[in-house]
Amino acid sequence: MIGPTALEQEPLPEAAFQGESTRPAQSYWQESWERLRGNRVGMYAGLLILVLALLAICAPLITNFVTHYTPTQQNLDHNFDAPNPHNWLGADELGRDTLTRLIWGGRVTLGIGFLTVSITILVGGSVGLIAGYYGGWIDDILMRFVDIILAVPAIFLFILMSILFSPNTITLSLIIASVAWGTVARLVRGETLSIKQRDFILATRSVGATDVRLMVRHLFPNVLPIMIVAASLGVGGIILTEAALDFLGLGIHQPTATWGNMLSNSQTFFVHSGWLVIFPGLMIFATVLAANLFGNAVRDAFDPRLK
Repeated sequence: MIGPTALEQEPLPEAAFQGESTRPAQSYWQESWERLRGNRVGMYAGLLILVLALLAICAPLITNFVTHYTPTQQNLDHNFDAPNPHNWLGADELGRDTLTRLIWGGRVTLGIGFLTVSITILVGGSVGLIAGYYGGWIDDILMRFVDIILAVPAIFLFILMSILFSPNTITLSLIIASVAWGTVARLVRGETLSIKQRDFILATRSVGATDVRLMVRHLFPNVLPIMIVAASLGVGGIILTEAALDFLGLGIHQPTATWGNMLSNSQTFFVHSGWLVIFPGLMIFATVLAANLFGNAVRDAFDPRLK
């Protein structure tokens, strides 16, 4: 009688029954978060943006307990002071503390950036979702309106609206968002056109789901990654736009501090007080660079086509 074979004598390893990996299945959001955490440069850039945002939020506390100056406090006896123990980053032509004005300027500049992105994503995402889902004449009307918005040179719209409305944090955010939402609408519409033809959407519609339920419960979660990527990449561009408008005199005016008008106001004194140009310029550069690096990291993590 033939004895047992080697296969019968030795039991199969447990992995043969459980598959090559015993790692539990992860959701799309868990996988995306792990990929984002693995991008160290992107995470450091996001941390820098978070620190700058916290400094802007805590500006009143920093004014009271650290710098001991207000952003509009003048001291003509110390105008154009170089960085020193009393004014860590120097003082401007009116003796105002540069560090205090940078912190309060970041409060305005970052506030405009985040508020504009929020408006852009809300308006552009809604228009793109509706146009892509319904199609037909609704899509034609909405997309032709988007084409008109994107065809007009942005600087002309900025000049017109800056004349009509007194620039402040809210109005300037609305001015910039009035142009920026068109790009988001196109992105969301294209993604919606692709997703609405998939089997799970057709199956959900076949069981009687309403249009609102389909868009809110099924289409919106699937286009949300595209909106997150657009938001993260858009912050840097919006900050540059705000700084450019301030530099051209179309943005927020003195004595309210923003990084853009600090840079514009100090260009006359660059020869003998270079720090007045360097510090706000450095803040704009570092923030925009961090926003773009973090935006690229978010895109790499959340875009399934880049896996």
